[in-house]
Amino acid sequence: MKTKEARQFGNHLATLLSEDNLDEAYAFLEPILAQKMPFRSLDLIGEQLGTVPKDFVDAFTRLIASHKTMGGWVVIASALRKWIPMDMESALARCPELAIPADIWYATDIFGERIPGPSLLADFDKALPLLEQWRFHESRWMRRMVGVAIHFWAKRSKDKPELISRVPELLNFLEPTFEEWNMDAVKGIGWSLKTLGRYYPEITAPWLARQKTRRHRAIMMKKAITYFDDEHRSLVLGE
Repeated sequence: MKTKEARQFGNHLATLLSEDNLDEAYAFLEPILAQKMPFRSLDLIGEQLGTVPKDFVDAFTRLIASHKTMGGWVVIASALRKWIPMDMESALARCPELAIPADIWYATDIFGERIPGPSLLADFDKALPLLEQWRFHESRWMRRMVGVAIHFWAKRSKDKPELISRVPELLNFLEPTFEEWNMDAVKGIGWSLKTLGRYYPEITAPWLARQKTRRHRAIMMKKAITYFDDEHRSLVLGE
């Protein structure tokens, strides 16, 4: 599906939904979700849905979520991403409501890269406190999502010197999660450290050196130093 086709499809879907034709809207979308479709096309479809009034979006995203298709999570998350400029709190609140019942790593990662990650980029000072309790959430998927969100921020901030000052703040934010033991959550948190280490090694390496004596999963440190050169690796590991 090409870009223009995806937007047209999303517009028609949004029209059906805005007219409260919930079942008809899902019948229109279902064949798309049943086939292999580029995430970019699904993102474009979801973006159009995000322009529909929230009550309709809520009802439709719950319906999509009930079918637990991979493409469905992309459509849902992209629709909710449209809320970020005007109502970040509601967009973030939908993450645990939808991602926890999904109970699969890829749904968590899809949400993390489309809602909390973009929220950090859009308004760092507003978003970070809203993610604070996710670090200690009873669900491993929400703890993982924190890492995915920060990975996204690090990837998108790498060419923006004005954002470098935020890196120590994010590392301090991640400090309580360094001792995470659940492997699903560890992989997400490790991913954030890996990306921070890739683009900001001069800040991340000294921080990791201070953490290494704490109890942690070996894979956490292994991921974090993936992109380090010999100098930064030696600083962390003491080799």
